[in-house]
Amino acid sequence: MPIKVSNITGKRLITTAFLAALAASVAGCGTTSKFTTGSISRSSGKPLETMAAGELHNATIALGESYAKNPNDKRIATNYAAALQMDGDADQSLAVMRKLAIAFPKDRDVLAAYGKALAANGQFEPALDAVRRAQTPEYPDWRLVSAEAAILDQLGQKDEARQNYRKALDLKPNEPSILSNLGMSYVLEGDLRTAETYMRSAAEQPNADSRVRQNLALVVGLQGRFDEAEKIASQELSPEQAQANVAYLRQMLAQQNAWSQLKDQDKDKPATN
Repeated sequence: MPIKVSNITGKRLITTAFLAALAASVAGCGTTSKFTTGSISRSSGKPLETMAAGELHNATIALGESYAKNPNDKRIATNYAAALQMDGDADQSLAVMRKLAIAFPKDRDVLAAYGKALAANGQFEPALDAVRRAQTPEYPDWRLVSAEAAILDQLGQKDEARQNYRKALDLKPNEPSILSNLGMSYVLEGDLRTAETYMRSAAEQPNADSRVRQNLALVVGLQGRFDEAEKIASQELSPEQAQANVAYLRQMLAQQNAWSQLKDQDKDKPATN
């Protein structure tokens, strides 16, 4: 899916990509990240994250119909929540997962998906609690360790976050989603060169998925290398989607520069009584 931007501030765009990385971290914790319910799955079987907007919306509707018939089916509910999240309905996604968490209060998979839904709604403290409760200390799941790190980053606890990323890499060496999340940690700090190093390492892994490469395109674009960013994005998206993403980046950076200039001009003005 292309990066969706509801306004043209760098923080919002980066947070959107970071939450996508968090979704990738939690997606494999015992649940499926592919749409596998109903007639659409039999005709396409495509992962949700690779669907175009229209396909995703249709998949969400079909999953909703299945969910209405059996709301306590873990697989259907978690897939439906994931589809809602990716289709832009974070509130309903959280409502689905909250109901499922009440029904399965000790289920690790449900807690992990609930934590993701909470984080996507900006409720980072409860999200951290849910992810930690889903973890089994004696047999730690690298996906949950990485998800915990991503949430800690959103809480501004970068040092602890990076310790967790490295712990996750010890458990799963060269895992692209962890490397990508670690790169996003440096994006949040504004260290785009270090971020790109991790992103490139992630994208070079044979099991890297579309989201990892789209995040690399984002980091390259944030550095103003728009042609290169569009080339990377075009490997995953249609030419129109890739161009649209780069256009968002250009607009965002132009607005940031204009805002900085206005602030500098304001500083230079003499004080008035």
